[in-house]
Amino acid sequence: MEIIAFLGSPRKDGNTEILLGEVIKGIGDSGFGVRIYNLNQMDISPCQNCGGCEDTGTCIIEDDMVQVYGAIKTADRVILASPIYFSGLSAQVKIMIDRCQSFWCEKYLLKRPISEGPYGRKGLLLLVAGMKNDEGTHCGEATAKSFFRTISIPEHKTLSFTGVDAKGEILRHPTALKEAYAAGKELVG
Repeated sequence: MEIIAFLGSPRKDGNTEILLGEVIKGIGDSGFGVRIYNLNQMDISPCQNCGGCEDTGTCIIEDDMVQVYGAIKTADRVILASPIYFSGLSAQVKIMIDRCQSFWCEKYLLKRPISEGPYGRKGLLLLVAGMKNDEGTHCGEATAKSFFRTISIPEHKTLSFTGVDAKGEILRHPTALKEAYAAGKELVG
């Protein structure tokens, strides 16, 4: 089973990364590995809405997204982990999602969706927000839902935690780490 994770936080060892680490432990304890893409360390240009992918389903920009495209096409499980900034996903995540316009063209214009593969395709969304209400996580989830649908992930689970702002604060959350670990096991179960 191919499992990939997109880490969208720029803060090293921050709450989002800690939460993703627990998911990965759950997956690892189930006998699977995870390929992690740290989006903050990748060279990904923004989508130029140039139309270059409309006839082919292939983006004409050549940067680190080339490896992301290949990973998404072969993945059975996709994890998207992002902090919430100003009621939305991080810029690192959003730039990657916007570049998946080529998948949208391939699926909807060219009628070539990604195959569901032998295990089916499932997703997991991890969101961490400093704000105490869940407005931002709802907005972030709406964007992620469009992303998952575009890359032929018909179902995903969402774990979101609000009121978690200071670095490492997720470690003091009463259930977050346990829920993340369980979500990792469930994702591959």
